[in-house]
Amino acid sequence: MRKQSRKKLLIAVSCVLVASLLAPAGKGYAQVDPHFTQYYVYPAWLNPALTGVFDGDYRAAAIYRNQWSNVSSAFSTKGAALDFNTNKNLNAGVSVVNQAAGDGGYNYTTAYGNVAYTGIRFGKGDFQRVSIGLQAGMIQRKFNPSKLVFVDQWNPVTGGLQPSRDAITNPSATSFDAGAGVLYYDATPGKKANVFGGVSASHINRPENRFGAVLNEKMPVRYVVHGGVKLALSDRISLTPNAIYLRQGNAEEKVLGTYAQLKAAVATDVLFGVNYRFQDAVSLYAGVTHNNLVLSVSYDVNTSDLGKMVGGTNSFEVSLTFVGKKKVKAPEVEFVCPAL
Repeated sequence: MRKQSRKKLLIAVSCVLVASLLAPAGKGYAQVDPHFTQYYVYPAWLNPALTGVFDGDYRAAAIYRNQWSNVSSAFSTKGAALDFNTNKNLNAGVSVVNQAAGDGGYNYTTAYGNVAYTGIRFGKGDFQRVSIGLQAGMIQRKFNPSKLVFVDQWNPVTGGLQPSRDAITNPSATSFDAGAGVLYYDATPGKKANVFGGVSASHINRPENRFGAVLNEKMPVRYVVHGGVKLALSDRISLTPNAIYLRQGNAEEKVLGTYAQLKAAVATDVLFGVNYRFQDAVSLYAGVTHNNLVLSVSYDVNTSDLGKMVGGTNSFEVSLTFVGKKKVKAPEVEFVCPAL
């Protein structure tokens, strides 16, 4: 009997988590889209204007996030991105994100193509730069009704479950999706402080939310404002304070943080930092850069009431980024990219 009660509790918790993801913007407080702690590793998700803005010819990145592992069928989010710097004022890239969560088999997938125009340059040496990005692709959400338990399945006589009378004919929805963003950054080499900042909007075409509680409900636009400053403390050490504000429907996310980069050897840098996500979590970050490869890990210590309800469970992320460069280059000039 105790095992059955425990199983029903896990099912109920999973259903609540899935329901929070599917909640309409005007009724719930859950953010519809998945998110990452390591925003700087996956810029295509943060702002399409960041496409191709790096020191190299192409960049390949992969990221994995495991969230609330103490809960049955925990949240698992994976992302992969590839973008190119053409050096012709027009960059391009592709990105994919997949999230699985809950005993109900909830699955969220996006696939986008990104383009960014980087030809707006001004100031001394044209180092004041503006990038404008566009994003277009598809978004799909689905779940498995056979894995869910509905109210009418409870048999009060036997205490067991019976077949549900609810008929769900379309547990999958796919829609066209689009986004846009603008980025400003100071790429002047040799400065003590390089400022960067941007704004972006996702789901600007308001794709239909077929899982909402209201007929013909539209998915809320996700707005992001982000920025920071890279401070050169010495020839070997830099510090980058940064901030992000995100809003989707009536859910919002506010993040303040900083990370340091220490040159440990000619081709090796060490990275470490901390972020505070208001009313949610403290995130610790560490990484290492060797030649063109960056390996990063982060750990979220949950501080919210929800974290206390699920036994203080936390979140973990790991990412790998590779930047490809031509073997033959012009005389070396430091490129200061807008990194979070």
